[in-house]
Amino acid sequence: VKELMVFLDVAVFEIILAYLEKRDWKEAFFSVLPQRKGAVPLGEANDSSKHALSEKEGEDNDSDSN
Repeated sequence: VKELMVFLDVAVFEIILAYLEKRDWKEAFFSVLPQRKGAVPLGEANDSSKHALSEKEGEDNDSDSN
């Protein structure tokens, strides 16, 4: 648990430093966050993830109508 807290402290510090350099919170977050996590800004998800979400919503609606 202590190692996780140290990692989070470092990540927060790096985000703040990146913000001071870039003056843009979005750029700061996405320059520090690991790309492998697949983080995207809200409203900017790629088309395939939007399509998958809409298909899931459609399945939920079909099960509600029965």
